[in-house]
Amino acid sequence: MTSSPDVIVIGAGVLGLCSAAELAGRGHAVTVIDPGGPNASSAAAGMLAPALECLSDDSTPERAALLKRARDLWPTFAEAHGLTLHRDGVDWRGSDIPAAIARLAAMGFEARATRAGLTSPEDWRVEVAAGLKALARAPGVTVIRSSVARLSADARRWRVESSDGRTWFAASVVLATGVAAPISGLPDRVAAVVGAIEPWRGQLSPVSAPPPPRALRTSGLYVVPAAGGVVMGATMERGRRDIVPDMEEAAARVAAGLALLGAEGEAGPPRVGIRGATPDGLPLAGAAEEPGLHLALAPFRNGWLLGPLVAAIVADGIEGRAPGPDAAALDPLRFA
Repeated sequence: MTSSPDVIVIGAGVLGLCSAAELAGRGHAVTVIDPGGPNASSAAAGMLAPALECLSDDSTPERAALLKRARDLWPTFAEAHGLTLHRDGVDWRGSDIPAAIARLAAMGFEARATRAGLTSPEDWRVEVAAGLKALARAPGVTVIRSSVARLSADARRWRVESSDGRTWFAASVVLATGVAAPISGLPDRVAAVVGAIEPWRGQLSPVSAPPPPRALRTSGLYVVPAAGGVVMGATMERGRRDIVPDMEEAAARVAAGLALLGAEGEAGPPRVGIRGATPDGLPLAGAAEEPGLHLALAPFRNGWLLGPLVAAIVADGIEGRAPGPDAAALDPLRFA
């Protein structure tokens, strides 16, 4: 079997599917190739959280502004692709609330004190399972369940070979393979960049419990409304690739989350995802030096937040448009 779409996207996480939907919305025929099954994007809470990411990390006003610009792409993107966007804000519980509000203000975020902590309208969320399904079903996007075994290229196009013998050809390929090993046939420089992506293991638990009115966060813990109740988590373990749930850790997070809610609930099976990260915590997005090869990789904790921004950078590169203001910060070869 052979097929020749305009663009082949390898990987059906949020960056791959956002890129596919953006390209299809611009009129391209896109094939997404992915082996199927859970991935880091499905083991996520769907938070679009520029404010509290900057509160909890050693961030800068420049990084905060980039994350806010990424968030601000979401209303148009969600409307175009049938995703539900919840702009309900976030509540934070912690010590020294005046200092937290001052830090957020210095980063350009609005927040105010409440009786229990602070609240901010700046952080939003999307529904993860429904969002992935909607993106995969975007008009012009075809998802094929298969594993890519090898890439090769000539002067006109890329050849994509699957492990089951199928072959596809396209002028442009988008590599959105998460923390997977470099695919055979990648140019050496790109393979080195992909191989250097660092894995971070995250775990969350779905819990049947009354949801709070908006995402609720404290140090080392989040409780986020979701279908059937809430999801609870916040683990980030550097260097781990195993996906066997840590049941003791899950039970501790659920207990802490229920205490934070002041409610009772029943936990479902934990979900584990392996996120990719670069040294500066920003993804690799855009064109590699090889004609027709583009990257959409390693968003660390912010895959959902950065999805539309990465998609726009990738699509602009494929179409030969002038790069946007954030393309340089996400240059996929900046560490090469």
